Amino acid sequence: MRTTRVVRRFAVTTGAALLALTGAAGSAAADDDTPEKVTEAGTSFRTATALRIDQEASAEASTGDYLYWAFPVDAGQRATVHATVKLPDAAARHAASTWRVDVYDGLRRRQACRLGTPAKTAARDESSVSLSCSLRTVRAWSEQWANDPLPGTYYLRLTVTDLKADDLGLPVRAEAKVTATDAGGAQAVDGSLGEPLVPGAGSDGQRTAAAVEPEDGWSDGWWSSRWLWTAAGGVLAALAGVGGYALTRGSGRPARVPQGM
Repeated sequence: MRTTRVVRRFAVTTGAALLALTGAAGSAAADDDTPEKVTEAGTSFRTATALRIDQEASAEASTGDYLYWAFPVDAGQRATVHATVKLPDAAARHAASTWRVDVYDGLRRRQACRLGTPAKTAARDESSVSLSCSLRTVRAWSEQWANDPLPGTYYLRLTVTDLKADDLGLPVRAEAKVTATDAGGAQAVDGSLGEPLVPGAGSDGQRTAAAVEPEDGWSDGWWSSRWLWTAAGGVLAALAGVGGYALTRGSGRPARVPQGM
């Protein structure tokens, strides 16, 4: 028993040390892999500037311009877009302005915001306006008639929607960032797309145009944490069966009972 306790304690201590070292190495790698900041934006879907998850972007523009960024979202992810507009000096503006962010998928279908503030009106004396839009969980597969978000390239569009004509053309600075979290196996579905919805993707799988992709590539859609829960449930069921049999089988026939009884 003492030997068992010593071995168990050694295993726990070693595991904790390995986890600490792994975490430190992971943090260092994450610092080294921090993406550089993007300093421009496109003016249409075709010229949208590529943006990775957690990468910061900024652009100098004129009030009234349409600004586009393209970013990848994979199956099982919940993406949130953040945008901030640094407005011109209050003395140069004549009235309030309303700004808006819209998100479109690879088929250029506008996606609804689950949470956030996609549109906001900035008063004349405000120096900036912040917007956000949290999308629904991206599904690995969907019916053709549904409007579910699917894996592929997504487009962030930022523009002003309500503005006095005298304020058109004033210089502004826009900042954008996209974050994503894993929704887990509870949101997983059976099936997957033949190919992510990215620009230039053909039926043969060959892309004829530059596409925005995740750093570790697109997932195949079949794996999710549900497999782990299924395997764990099977193991627990087997253990419960063995335990139930051991409790109910007894110790056999007592020695005092003669044969044939």
